[in-house]
Amino acid sequence: MTTVPGNAANSAGIDRFYAWTRLGISLLLATIGGVGTWAVVVVLPAVQAEFGVDRAAASMPYTATMVGFAAGNALIGRAIDRFGYWIPALAASLALGAGFLLASLANSILGVTLAQGLLIGVGCSAIFGPLIADVSHWFNRRRGVAVTVAASGNYLAGAVWPTVMPYMMQGHGWRFTYAVIGIICLVTMVPLVLLLRRRAPHEGISGAPRGRPVQPISLSPSQLQILLVIAGFGCCMAMSMPQVHIVAYCMDLGYGVAHGADMLSIMLAAGVISRIGSGFLADRIGAVKTLLIGSALQCLSLFFYIPFDGLASLYVVSLVFGLSQGGIVPCYAIIVRDYMPAKEAGQRVGIVLMATIFGMAVGGWMSGWIYDLTGSYAAAFLNGIGWNLVNLAAIALLMWRANRSAAAIA
Repeated sequence: MTTVPGNAANSAGIDRFYAWTRLGISLLLATIGGVGTWAVVVVLPAVQAEFGVDRAAASMPYTATMVGFAAGNALIGRAIDRFGYWIPALAASLALGAGFLLASLANSILGVTLAQGLLIGVGCSAIFGPLIADVSHWFNRRRGVAVTVAASGNYLAGAVWPTVMPYMMQGHGWRFTYAVIGIICLVTMVPLVLLLRRRAPHEGISGAPRGRPVQPISLSPSQLQILLVIAGFGCCMAMSMPQVHIVAYCMDLGYGVAHGADMLSIMLAAGVISRIGSGFLADRIGAVKTLLIGSALQCLSLFFYIPFDGLASLYVVSLVFGLSQGGIVPCYAIIVRDYMPAKEAGQRVGIVLMATIFGMAVGGWMSGWIYDLTGSYAAAFLNGIGWNLVNLAAIALLMWRANRSAAAIA
């Protein structure tokens, strides 16, 4: 193994002050840009009322946003492998701001849908998978913590923006609110992206360290990619049931919308704690074991939703669910960085996270479909548990292959 001089590591900025500064900027960027995935949920009732469409048609902007967000994770992830992070992120930030401004001027639900999918969804994807992949290059010793902190920006956005937006909408309507958000994104995100112009160490810095060596595993990169896609899709099919339907579930039980919204907020706040905690755990025991623990706890917490449907019980179970699932998705990015070449990180992380986003989208729809068939969410929770078991099987296979490879070398 080649020893890298200390001054080379310092110049690259890995694990140094610059890396932590970059992480702070990235977290702020993600918290601002994460509005792209939450704003459409907040304005959905107002958009439906203005255009006089049914709930299915009013939900199309959200669906388009998720499709654009998923596709953007893969496309922009691939772009950062080639050009570095800041150029694709700058284009995405401009697209995000323009999308909000154009949506505020749309004269039909179709116009809002196109702006959400082609500009907002794709634009805000740069602050998720691609950002996580970029951050991972700047840390060796604390990679798990860094990745999970960067991933927490999306949840922080979900805690901040839906709280602020209703106040603007009460006085000025959803169009004004969207226009203000578009301007805020342009004014703040563009300067922040320009602060991230330094290229990642693997992209050609002379004498820069190559980071932690790729760990051995008896799977080809393509096989590992497929396994992670299956695991990611399965876990988010399960994860989507409480996150997408907890408000409706509370309404069915007679507790009202406000309690359901509070439970969702508790999930997201607990998810931030879980994400950062999982990063510390991944740095100690490895991302695969951390992923297995988080997935097993998520499966267990889904079981709790079925018998415990009292108001106080649901608050507790929602807290447990948030503490269980928050660290799952970032672990996929850490596994990619541990077992795959650094030069492919953006594309590989983007593809895996795209699978998780599709899992959320399909799982949210399927839970509603099952509810329509059965008249109850009990079967939908069982469906989520079934997909969680698929996820656990994929992770168990991954762990077995990784342990076997490590044992062979030892």
